[in-house]
Amino acid sequence: MREQLNTRSMIFTLYGDYIRHYGNEIWIGSLIRLLEAFGHNEQSVRAAISRMNKQGWVTNRKIGNRSYYRLTDRGVRRMDEAAHRIFKLKPEIWDGKWRLFLYTIPEEQRHIRDELRRELIWSGFGMLSSGLWITPNDLEEQVNDIIEKYGISRHVNFFVSENRGPKKDQEFVENCWNIDEINERYDAFIKRYSEKFILDKSKIEKGNMTDEQCFVERTNLVHEYRKFLFVDPGLPQDLLPEKWLGEVAADLFRDYYRLLAKPASRFFEKIFMEENDTAKKNETYDAMAHPYIIEADDEEKESHQ
Repeated sequence: MREQLNTRSMIFTLYGDYIRHYGNEIWIGSLIRLLEAFGHNEQSVRAAISRMNKQGWVTNRKIGNRSYYRLTDRGVRRMDEAAHRIFKLKPEIWDGKWRLFLYTIPEEQRHIRDELRRELIWSGFGMLSSGLWITPNDLEEQVNDIIEKYGISRHVNFFVSENRGPKKDQEFVENCWNIDEINERYDAFIKRYSEKFILDKSKIEKGNMTDEQCFVERTNLVHEYRKFLFVDPGLPQDLLPEKWLGEVAADLFRDYYRLLAKPASRFFEKIFMEENDTAKKNETYDAMAHPYIIEADDEEKESHQ
């Protein structure tokens, strides 16, 4: 079961960083071939994609004897949201308001509770008390998606409010999130990948790194960095500590990603374009200039003008 979960998580990474830029659909044979580079076998890939299909993340269709798997609308929304958060380099400016999500799930629907908690944590909510979750970020669209997904509109309330005391906003942060632990995780990421970045940069400059190796490293990089979506709520600058390592990690991620982008995409395209009869690349997609990276860079340049 653990191998299947790891395989499924890696498939999410491939859809988010590659496949969604190529029509959102891939032949199962190509997916198996790509995941072989990470040590996943055919059986685990088929089991994982089948589970994703049952969960509503992908849908499949047959052309002859070939099965193709495409992201559903729900899957596309989740990939877009994840990409926006992954490639966002700077914390957003806070409007000073808190979003409150309250729920009372009846006993006959208690199986929903654990899934609902995971969804809220992934979206960036923190639990203030039992049944009460808060976030300083504008997540109304995500909240509506969650309510619709679980059919719980009768059991939830959602408010936007301002803190009028007596507790300070920082106290809410300390109660809901372990910022020190998140910072420690960023520190570990920086220490690990700073060294790998230097080594891989030297290998690439000397021509000692293949396209497949770059594909593996870039995918692993995104896969590891994506884990912060489950621990870092993406708090605005006003609520972060002075020595916050999230931005340092984001800068390292961006530089390393760009280093590996072109050769990694060459390997992916070789497998994908040769083996998918319906292959279609989004002509606006450029692995060296991810749209979210461009937006962040442009904002940074404008701030210095």
